[in-house]
Formats: sequence, C-alpha cells, structure tokens
Amino acid sequence: MIIAVNTRLLIQGKLEGIGWFTRETLSRITKNHPEHQFLFIFDRPFASEFIFSDNITPIVLSPPTRHPILWYIWFELQIPRILKKYKADLFFSPDGYLSLNTRVKQLTAIHDINFAHRPKDLPWLKARYYNYFFPKFARKAKRIVTVSYFSKEDISRSYKIDVDKIDVVYNGVNTSYTPTTEEEKRQVKAWYSKSSDYFLFIGSLHPRKNICGLLRAYDAFRTSVESDVKLVIIGESMFKASDIELAYEGMRFKEDVVFTGRLSNNELHQVLGAALALTFVPYFEGFGIPAIEAMNAGVPVICSNTTSLPEVGGSAVLYVDPFSLNQIKDAMIKIHQDKDLRDMLILKGFAQKDKFSWDKTAELLWGSIQICTNT
Repeated sequence: MIIAVNTRLLIQGKLEGIGWFTRETLSRITKNHPEHQFLFIFDRPFASEFIFSDNITPIVLSPPTRHPILWYIWFELQIPRILKKYKADLFFSPDGYLSLNTRVKQLTAIHDINFAHRPKDLPWLKARYYNYFFPKFARKAKRIVTVSYFSKEDISRSYKIDVDKIDVVYNGVNTSYTPTTEEEKRQVKAWYSKSSDYFLFIGSLHPRKNICGLLRAYDAFRTSVESDVKLVIIGESMFKASDIELAYEGMRFKEDVVFTGRLSNNELHQVLGAALALTFVPYFEGFGIPAIEAMNAGVPVICSNTTSLPEVGGSAVLYVDPFSLNQIKDAMIKIHQDKDLRDMLILKGFAQKDKFSWDKTAELLWGSIQICTNT
C-alpha cells in the first residue's frame, strides 16, 4: 500500500501541537509497518530527522504554504498531481486540510474547529478560508480522526457529519517532561525568575489562549497576596497580539512577568519542571497537551473548565471559568498557599497522564488508516 502524507508541519525546531502529533504518530507507524510505502510531502526543504525509516520517500512540493491562496494551490493543484503520479492508495492529512480535486481516499485529522466558534480570533482571510473549506473537507474525507470526544461531537454537530465517521485518537504525552531535581529547579529559578517561584503558561500567544485574562488575573493575585511569585509565559506570538501588549502595559506587576519566546525541548523541560503550577486557561481547546505534560512533570495544573479540557484533565486539575478573572485569581491563591492541594493534584496528575501515550495514539490512527483503505 502507498500512503501519501501531508508533512508540511514537520519543521525542524518549530513543531507546534499538530507538528508533534504528526511526528510522534508517523515515526511509530512507518517503523511498525515496513510492508507499506509512505510518501512524505513537504512544502519546503526538510530535515533528515523526519525521515524515520527506509520505507519513506520524501517529496518537496512547492509553493511553501504560507498564505490561503498558496494553501489552495498546494492542495487543489499540486497534491492531486502527486497522488496520481505515485498511484497513492490513501492521502492522510494530519492538519485537517484535504484536496477536493482527487478521487484518492483521504483521511484527515481535524483537531478542533475553534475557528467556527471564534472566527474573530484570526485574520479575516484565514477565518474565511477555514470556515468555507473545512466543512467541505469533512464531507470529502473517507474518515476523520480527532483528539477528543468533545471535538468529535462538535465536528459532527457543526458540519452535520455522522458520528460513526469520526474516530477519537487522543494525543500522547512527551515522556521527556519528567520531574526535575531540587538543584535543577534552583538553577532554573535563578535564571528565569530571580530565584522566585512562578506560575507558567505554555502555548502560542493566540487570542483564544486567554493570555490577557491570565495577565489580569495574575495582577489581581499579586494585589491580593503578599508574594514575589512571578509569571513565566512560553510561546511565540501568532495573531492579534496587540491586545496582549495592551493588557501587559496596563499591569501593576508587569516587571514580574517573563516572556521567554520559544524554548528548546530541553529548556522547556527544565522550566516546566520548576514551575509552581501550570496556568492554562484558554477559552477553546481541542485537547490541551500542556496540561498532560505538566502532570508528567509532577507539576499541578490550573485549567479551564470549558471545551475538551475537563475530558482530558479528569479530577487531576483545579478548574476555573476562563471568563472569570476572580476564579483564576482565587485558584492561584489556593495553589500558592495550600501545599496539600498541590501535592494532591500532583499525585492525581501522575495517574491521569497514564491514560495518554503516543504509542496508543499511533495504534488508533493506524486503525483508522486500515478502515479507510479497506472500505
């Protein structure tokens, strides 16, 4: 069987959530199934680290997909040509995009449809593209995989797709994010937070991640409690970051907020392991990988009570309404003052994170691939 894969998000040093999903699942599937051939289709020069096994043929297909017009050219003109040339049996797209211009069977991973509910969070043209094409992609797909039961129901309801066509394939957890030693924690705090404890956010600086709410809640926490606890924010700016800048400039304790930008995996491991707690309070999330990675690192989690997050967090996190500044602030106070609560959340987190692994993810995704190709 020849399986073509959209691997355009496998970008060295710049893997985001979907990129990690792509890497972790395909590295296992390609090695576990040497009897099949895989075409990895990149939109720019690729790193050799992403050619996981000998049964992979890499293809660079221009143009680089940096704009909705280029997305259209790539998926509607270039992809059909490659699928026909190599006689592909299946096209798998881990980022939701498909081609409407091919008869080859297609499997897509739609992680969530936040853009259907929060289109104003995105630049106008991108929001229009997503909301015009993704319903068509969902109907065109032979099957759909998604990363939570919340997203399965949301896709089914929003796009009028039969639930039996959608498979839930949970994300896994990066096992390198393990608890760190007290000496490692001391060194990290000396470098990032002037030797103080800190709350931590990990993720893109995107409107739906609620960075503005987190900044205001942190300011309220510092106003309410006599403490030098800092706030460390890891991630790169994406769309509409001006609101974050305004919220930051209006803070009383802005000098105690540290923006690190993107960190390497090793740096992220160290900073995560030393955190007082992960404060992850987005408005909308298809899964929420940082919450599980914090559990794996032995770090308590403050988390939104919306969308997929209660499904992923179970009873192992302290939930808040992301629209309530007071609830976020109060959760920070509880975490800061109650060591027993922190210890309990850490123990529950160790149990909860065991429900998720990339081995399971890859196995379930392969099951969806088999269903696609056998029907």
